[in-house]
Amino acid sequence: MARVKRILIAGPYRSGTNGDPEKIAANLRYLESFALQVYKAGHLPFIGEWLALPIIEAAARAQNVAGGDMETLHEEYLYPVAHRLIRSCDAVLRVPGASRGADQDVQVALENGLEVFYDLDEIGVNRY
Repeated sequence: MARVKRILIAGPYRSGTNGDPEKIAANLRYLESFALQVYKAGHLPFIGEWLALPIIEAAARAQNVAGGDMETLHEEYLYPVAHRLIRSCDAVLRVPGASRGADQDVQVALENGLEVFYDLDEIGVNRY
């Protein structure tokens, strides 16, 4: 029986959206489509935004921040949360799409000795 892997899915979230909330939401749905496939393969998927967005919202409320000022909070929390999460994962799945943040995630994974996959077929199926 193979071990269940904790796999962070790294791909475009805000990239190419020009801050358009609909495009950002579409990117998150794209990432989540891979999460379902990772889960069905018997592993535990993570997406950094699942953890970072509630933290960003809490920080915005605490600092009374809204609108354009949210960019600063995204920079302050989005990548650091993902990088902390990566250190508790076993691997990163880098999905297609241009993304500076996802490329940084891969670099953090490699620096921490984690596996990096570029295709779902590389992950393998765990038939727990």
